[in-house]
Amino acid sequence: MSFDPSDRIASLPTGIFAELAAKKRAVAERGLALIDLSVGSPDLPPAPFIRQVLAEAVLDGSKYEYTLSAIPSFAEAVASFYQRRYAVSIDPSREVVQLMGSQDGLAHLALALINPGDIVLVPDPGYPIYAASVQIAGGQLVPMPLRPEHGFLPQFDAIPVDVAERAKFMVLNFPGNPIATIAPAAFFEQAIAFAKRHHILIVHDFAYSELVFDGLRATSILAYPGATDVAIEFNSLSKTFNMAGCRIGYAVGNRQALNLLQLLKSHIDYGVFRPIQEAAIAALMADPSHLEEQVHTYERRRDTLVAGLRNADWQVPTVHATMFIWAMIPSRFESSRTFALDLLESTGVVVTPGDAFGQEGEGYVRIALVQSEDLLAEAGQRMAAYLQRL
Repeated sequence: MSFDPSDRIASLPTGIFAELAAKKRAVAERGLALIDLSVGSPDLPPAPFIRQVLAEAVLDGSKYEYTLSAIPSFAEAVASFYQRRYAVSIDPSREVVQLMGSQDGLAHLALALINPGDIVLVPDPGYPIYAASVQIAGGQLVPMPLRPEHGFLPQFDAIPVDVAERAKFMVLNFPGNPIATIAPAAFFEQAIAFAKRHHILIVHDFAYSELVFDGLRATSILAYPGATDVAIEFNSLSKTFNMAGCRIGYAVGNRQALNLLQLLKSHIDYGVFRPIQEAAIAALMADPSHLEEQVHTYERRRDTLVAGLRNADWQVPTVHATMFIWAMIPSRFESSRTFALDLLESTGVVVTPGDAFGQEGEGYVRIALVQSEDLLAEAGQRMAAYLQRL
């Protein structure tokens, strides 16, 4: 017996990570030890105090009921975190929606806002859920190319006026994934003005807000005047606090957009497990000094891998944020996918081809800093030896 997929599912491409998984199994069966730098899943655990709160709450038999939505102290913790970290004032009772991770929220937002044929502006390259969520909702994707000659920033003046007038929302992501760009203040000011001019909701994915290096800081879009009129911001505890498997995040900002998202969620889920919410509250309310060592860990990892690759004359960039390096592939390869698969077959090092993130990603690979310094040093040595054999 066979079953036909819905049109929504049929329109979605096969994920690159499924293809890589099959290749990884084949390489491992040959006895070559893998160093997986493809998926951006933190390899570090949450801080001990976060795990302690979670463990104690899990053992409390009274905390297994439906939560339905955020417990009030979670929303208050988000508001406190935003005030302390970004000098942004948030009303916890009206301007916070809890999510089962920001990916969940992004997918549901499209369903809450998009009608078939509605235009959505998305970065290209961009995190895959941006495009997939719009396709599932029946919307029309219009890519905003991110190119090196423009600092990997969207160019609003390149968007035709008729397209801008029909756009329902646009997705921004700074610091970015897969490209670890930090947007300057002038860019956010331009984005807000553009959104107001064309009545577009800005959806800012801020998942890497605290993974910023070299003494720099990322800024919430909500810190800029007029942002709450046209913007909501998604954030997550996955990367900042290494709680990826806990699946908890939040959206803040424009009340009307958040209300629509919350309404949809009320028909789909029954809330995040209360012990996870309590662990998240502990994380958000803690002294942020415990995040500094994590930042230094990723800085050291970046420096280790970059140094190893530059020794082989692969001039990868020194990124200032996130857990990713976005690197142009060697010129002899026809495509990013050909390079990534050959690298895996030859060295056991797994990276993600840039075309997995959109047409503009062709010619690049994303390398995730999700292994120890020792393993990254070994990965650098393997890749350097491979490049020198070419």
